[in-house]
Amino acid sequence: MAYHMIGKVLQGQYQIVQSLGAGVFGQTYVAIDVEQPHQPKCVIKQLKVSSSQPAYLQSLRLHFLTETETLRYLGHHDQIPQLIACFEENERFYLVQEFIEGHALTAELPINQRSDYLWTEYEIIQFLKDVLEILKFVHSQGVIHCDVKPENLVRRASDGKLVLIDFGSIQPINFGVDTVLPIYRVPVTSLGYIPPEQFIDQTQPNSDIYALGMIAIQALTGLSPLQLKIDPRSNEFLWRSHHTPVSDYLAAILSQMIRYDYKDRFQSASEILRALEQMSMEYYPAQTIDLQNAKSLNSSSEQGNNVVREDVSVKSPPLLTGMRVGLLANSLVMGFGVYSLMNSPAYSETETLYKATQEFQDGDLEEAIALAKSIPLNSNVYPEAQSTIEEWQNQWQLATEQYLLAKQASEQEQWPEVIHAASQIPDILYWQSKTEPIVEQAKTKIETQTNNLLARAYEKAGNKDFSTALEYLQQIPQENSVNNLVQQKLAEYQQKQHIRAIFLLQQAYNKAEIGEFNAAVNFLQQVPKNSSVYTTAQNKLEEYVQKQRLQSKNQKVASPKVVAALSKETPTRKSFEPGSLMQEVNITPSTTSL
Repeated sequence: MAYHMIGKVLQGQYQIVQSLGAGVFGQTYVAIDVEQPHQPKCVIKQLKVSSSQPAYLQSLRLHFLTETETLRYLGHHDQIPQLIACFEENERFYLVQEFIEGHALTAELPINQRSDYLWTEYEIIQFLKDVLEILKFVHSQGVIHCDVKPENLVRRASDGKLVLIDFGSIQPINFGVDTVLPIYRVPVTSLGYIPPEQFIDQTQPNSDIYALGMIAIQALTGLSPLQLKIDPRSNEFLWRSHHTPVSDYLAAILSQMIRYDYKDRFQSASEILRALEQMSMEYYPAQTIDLQNAKSLNSSSEQGNNVVREDVSVKSPPLLTGMRVGLLANSLVMGFGVYSLMNSPAYSETETLYKATQEFQDGDLEEAIALAKSIPLNSNVYPEAQSTIEEWQNQWQLATEQYLLAKQASEQEQWPEVIHAASQIPDILYWQSKTEPIVEQAKTKIETQTNNLLARAYEKAGNKDFSTALEYLQQIPQENSVNNLVQQKLAEYQQKQHIRAIFLLQQAYNKAEIGEFNAAVNFLQQVPKNSSVYTTAQNKLEEYVQKQRLQSKNQKVASPKVVAALSKETPTRKSFEPGSLMQEVNITPSTTSL
């Protein structure tokens, strides 16, 4: 079990601190390098060993030592994790890789079709260029990633660049486990991003390009690949039927990236980069390509001629006329073609699991489980189906509980609790869509509450009542959209509260020095409890109250000599010098009037 590894030290150097989960080829952990001064984090991958037979282990060992050199070289690219070490311990094989601090691309992708969530065309172009440069390098080394998906693209916190991670499925590197990624081992999170040819063991370099195009479509439309409609005649996705606000030029690029037949796609990352550069340099308004010209272009392309015809009657962008896409400008389609693959039992059963996943995402748990259970016991897909059913049931129960908590919190107007409960809901489109209206209401209420509390805080701060201003700021929910401003104001008012506390203490001392204890007590009573001089103020308050009473009593019967004597008993600057506290604070001109 993964949890048995927590705390274990490998090679006397790498201490396991967290499990990241199991994949097709083994278990992944986060570890710290205890031999380094700052104990930096790293990622440990424990490769799956399916046999303890000496011959198998020796074969696996040879593959491991040979193929890790490819991983080591891939790590030379700035946007691929470096391979730090590889070793064998207790007949287990481990890879140590660079830990990338950041967040997965899933956190940036839109979760619905709201226009304020969708990516702009410029963002899509920059995204494509960033990842294509990585794929260009990977493919130049003769390997294919095979699992490009949002979870495997991490936005690095240090510079904002995307980093391609998890090379556990690359081909031909296989560590002796399998020559290809079998259908029944495809992770559920990869469905929709894997192209048709990969299911029938014909993976190509542009299979990675297909996956990248699908991610870009998701960013543009707010729809995951599993939500897009398919043309039953062409097996192409009708993604532009969602009125996506994108130019025909870029749409044509994306459409060719994800064509059903890999032969009709871009053949390399370099081709797409050139097309994007051409788009940047010169973009003509997209015009309709008549069907006859489109057919002519397809025909010439099939004969191996990549030269754009000179006699095309409609002036269109060079990319649109040169691509092998049979399309009208307002009816672009894209390919996935899962439904028309080989009618092999293995694929048929994988398709069943795929359809079950769609039912699960659409909210029909019973139908999803029924489809998954229909997979026969002797199928290679059966173990995956059974584990998926259990995972679905757990996720569904958690989603139901968190949705009810969010709904209850909404009814009680506990808006931060709504946001928290909603954030715990698993990645199930049905439950996320049910929760979205509640979350939007909560966000609106939080923003209103935030604005009201901020206004009150500003008003109190304007009256130099920084204690109350701070109380208002501390009541603002953390889920607000202006948290940076709130934190700035908290720091600012805390400093001003500290300065004012010292000012009040100094004024109290000045009044006590001339025997005006009533005024001194009044100043001391204004010193806030959470200030650094509150204890001193309380001690002086007790002292001045006693002297105030004595002064009041003596003034009724005392002669001028007694009053003078009493005045001599007041403290001097030597016994208490709040001015020395003032020197510790950098008082700006705006605060000297406190």
